[in-house]
Amino acid sequence: MSVSVFVDGAAGTTGLEIGERLAGRADIALITLPEERRKDPQARTDALKSADVAILCLHDDAAREAVALIGDAPTRVIDASTAHRTDPAWTYGFPELDVGQREAIATAQRVSNPGCYPTGFLALVRPLVSAGIVPAYLPLSVNAVSGYSGGGKSLIARFEDQAAAGATATGLRLYGLGLGHKHVPEMQTHGGLELPPIFLPAVARTYRGMTVEVPLHLMTLNGGIDDIREALHDAYADSDVVRVIDETPDELLIERCAGSDRLEIFVYSEPKTGQVRLVALLDNLGKGAAGAAVQNLNLMAGLKETAGLRL
Repeated sequence: MSVSVFVDGAAGTTGLEIGERLAGRADIALITLPEERRKDPQARTDALKSADVAILCLHDDAAREAVALIGDAPTRVIDASTAHRTDPAWTYGFPELDVGQREAIATAQRVSNPGCYPTGFLALVRPLVSAGIVPAYLPLSVNAVSGYSGGGKSLIARFEDQAAAGATATGLRLYGLGLGHKHVPEMQTHGGLELPPIFLPAVARTYRGMTVEVPLHLMTLNGGIDDIREALHDAYADSDVVRVIDETPDELLIERCAGSDRLEIFVYSEPKTGQVRLVALLDNLGKGAAGAAVQNLNLMAGLKETAGLRL
């Protein structure tokens, strides 16, 4: 039997990507609304309540509204917004986060899809905190650059349409300079950290792709570079999505994982100084958004975890 799925916000960037991954799958029955009824409250409510699983590709307030519309209907929910990512009543949808996380997602009624930046950060940091290598009290910083598609239609227009409001011709745009980015609580909570990391995000003139980097000093850690590598390899030994790459090329391109749903981890170190650079590469629309939602959907529906993914 197929699983019925309604993507609320299917016309947005993430919604379209999810639709592409689900199209043609015999195990998925997509519930769609005609364009003229897409924003009709009753049609939307009926679709939400009739689906086995609803995937919310909406801004935070609209996502909360959708959950309220579902009410006590048996529909299970994957929310791709920020609204519920630190809510303890919701299961965090990062299957690789910890032992038992896949099983928790598989049985959950409400799943919060991780943010793209937190996905890279947590992939690097959470195994090291869990292993006691990175102390929970350690102040951390995270440097990250995303393709501009992560900002949705308005940011896409700024990079692609010089007639758009706020159009920019720059190759790199720093933002979040007030240190209050909405992804920081998610990083701190699911990273098991006592302090919020200092987050330095930027957007590059490339449609998709993402780099996330965490610098460390070995003198502040409980272990050496071999311990870091071992902890990361152990954490993702059974994953087909997250891969620890032993090679350390002289350069890494932001587009390396673009167009895929995988995440790759690299560990660089300088023995003389004891400095370490942990780097995660992913597609902000793949493992950072649509790919993660489909991975969670597969787990919740009892299907092969990687079905429909681009690995």
